[in-house]
Amino acid sequence: MWKLKVAEGHGPWRYSLNNFVGRQIWEFDPEAGTPEEREEVRKVQENFTTNRFRYKPNGDLLMRMQLIKENQIDLSIPPVRLGENEVTWEAVTTAVRKSVRLNTAIQAKDGHWPTENAGPLFFTPPLIMVLYFTGTLNIALTPEHKVELLRYITNHQNEDGGWGFHIEGHSTMLGTTLSYISMRILGVGPDDKAVAAGRKWILDCGGATYSPSWGKCFFSVFGLYEWSGCNPLPPEFWFFPSFLPMHPDKMWCYCRTIYMPMSYLYGTRFQAPITDLVQQLKEEMHTEPYHEIHWAKARLLCAKEDYYYPHSLIQDVLWGGLYHFGEPILRHWPVSKIRERAVKKAIDIIHWEDENSRYITQGCVEKAFHMMAVWAENPDSNSNAFKHHLARIPDYLWMAEDGMKVQSFGSQLWDTSLCIQAILESGMVEEYGTTLKKGHDYVKLSQCQENPSGDYRSRYRHFSKGAWTFSDRDHGWQVSDCTSEALRVLLLLSQFPEELVGEKAEPQRLFDAVNFLFSLQSQTMAPFFCNFPMGKSGGVAVWEPAGAEEWLEKLNPSELFANIVTEHEYVECTSSAIQTLLLFKKLYPNHRRKEVDNFIEKATRYVENVQRSDGSWYGGWGVCFTYAAWFALSGLAAVGKTYSNSKTQKANGGWGESYLSCPDMVYVHLDGDRTNLVQTAWCLMGLIEAGQVERDPTPLHKAAKLLINSQLDNGDFPQEEITGVYMNNCMLHYASYRNIFPTWALGMYRRRVLKPLQKL
Repeated sequence: MWKLKVAEGHGPWRYSLNNFVGRQIWEFDPEAGTPEEREEVRKVQENFTTNRFRYKPNGDLLMRMQLIKENQIDLSIPPVRLGENEVTWEAVTTAVRKSVRLNTAIQAKDGHWPTENAGPLFFTPPLIMVLYFTGTLNIALTPEHKVELLRYITNHQNEDGGWGFHIEGHSTMLGTTLSYISMRILGVGPDDKAVAAGRKWILDCGGATYSPSWGKCFFSVFGLYEWSGCNPLPPEFWFFPSFLPMHPDKMWCYCRTIYMPMSYLYGTRFQAPITDLVQQLKEEMHTEPYHEIHWAKARLLCAKEDYYYPHSLIQDVLWGGLYHFGEPILRHWPVSKIRERAVKKAIDIIHWEDENSRYITQGCVEKAFHMMAVWAENPDSNSNAFKHHLARIPDYLWMAEDGMKVQSFGSQLWDTSLCIQAILESGMVEEYGTTLKKGHDYVKLSQCQENPSGDYRSRYRHFSKGAWTFSDRDHGWQVSDCTSEALRVLLLLSQFPEELVGEKAEPQRLFDAVNFLFSLQSQTMAPFFCNFPMGKSGGVAVWEPAGAEEWLEKLNPSELFANIVTEHEYVECTSSAIQTLLLFKKLYPNHRRKEVDNFIEKATRYVENVQRSDGSWYGGWGVCFTYAAWFALSGLAAVGKTYSNSKTQKANGGWGESYLSCPDMVYVHLDGDRTNLVQTAWCLMGLIEAGQVERDPTPLHKAAKLLINSQLDNGDFPQEEITGVYMNNCMLHYASYRNIFPTWALGMYRRRVLKPLQKL
């Protein structure tokens, strides 16, 4: 039986800054569990497979079942069911208490809330592929791992035989080819029904040569494709001088950390040994004999199903010039000496990034590419660097009823910060002080207390001291909204007795966080002493300062994503910072007061300026206009502005927005006029913040009633459609959102809508 282990990290090839607080890994224990528990696991797995085309995201039930048993929290409060009756104080109080208890029951021993953060179907296969060609598949993965990885892949195969870019998406060449290769590596034969259906989809859509550029890179390393069929990825780029408009320092960090190992692999033309399986895959996945493929033509091919962001004319001209004229020069002596130095610089930075993330790297795609690059430099599984990488693979694997998958890395800090605020909003702090104290400790222990090592600016990195990551401290990559939410948690909890919620954070730690937030706001003018590019909007970026020229997005090398070349500001990050700094100003009125006021003023103006003519905001990190509206309205309400728009509310009181709003960039309703409980919670909170209770509380009562009637017997809420996104086109499954946001919304409704009405 699979068991979740938290804050453990034994072994010589693993190290930590805070004793592995926040680490969450799954291990198989053949002796674990009673016969009844094993049967319960089998049933939820079977139920997911039976209903996999109705709701694609899993409910993260295995984690919940384990932690509920371990924490021994009483979840037997009878549920509330409202008929035609109005919502009452007693009913909503019961629903909130049930929900808070459920959240308490699924908290880990180190104080964080474990959960899945996955969804994209290109996350898992690259790791399987690199383990295969490095000969470490059976070292890193047990037979039980392989069974569950196959369960996940087959559960998310579409009815047409293909696999999507993400679990809710239409079939794509990238998702299908990667999933097909993974199934074959994991031992499934070519005549298997699922494999045969996948192969038919691939061949019907033109074969593997129609993969987008990321797929072509993966396949070139794997031996299923040739580097001469790829657009150039010259590592000489890392030598560009900083005065040029296109420079590594001006790139979005994920673009930089993915294309750096890509450029190393391209520059060295690394290709893994051609095994019998790879030879079979060449025959199975291409529509013509491998030796007859015209690689120069294949370079330009991409399946229409994958082509979200078409290349611009200037980009096609650039790639063509590099391919036909630049590469022949760069690969031959004496100019080839520059390439030798360029790949050396790339691999040196890769090693530095590995060490500064404790070999976690920035995310799962980077993890696979870094392992490929490290192996290409030194193909030895006994090298120290590769052993460090292998030791951190379990950190990426997550197990749920739909099987095992590679997740982004983890959302431990993000979910913990949100869950603490949801519990605080319930008004039941004295009942759940122990839960809050544990969460408080986790947040304090997870703050970055140092910058990346050495001369981090020469490696294109921003400072991280005072910030929080998306996951845990060992990860090391600073994030603005995670910092805002974590800082707000510390500020909120500092107003309660220490004997109830734990010791307050040191003021200097709070000041460091504020300093980090200041660094990510785009200014109206870049001061002469600033070493970072800055835009003009007053908005807040995510990882590093924004400000590079917008036209650089025309050079986007990926067909799959939008807005990946440079860092951008986001309404969610900006609003989060507004709310936090207003609270900070209240509690620390004398700390950099003028700078805080200026920050809030500029950030507020940004939120107002990016509002669309129909009153909506586009969301960059959640689905989509609904998510952004909650953040924007909360930020504007915090500075005394109100706004109302509930025109998308359904007859049953809920809201339901399709993930298609994100790539299409227009509001798209869920099919069948369905509603989504997480989105309903966002809208309910946004309207409360915007003063809807004073105008007409009816929409609020209807939304609260839907949430209450949807609550499950144990206090949880049903898992519905996917609600997370990044870079417009790729969806993320935040499995904890369904227990966090309805809790938060009902608590806010109880405190700010019903309580004032009771007094009347």
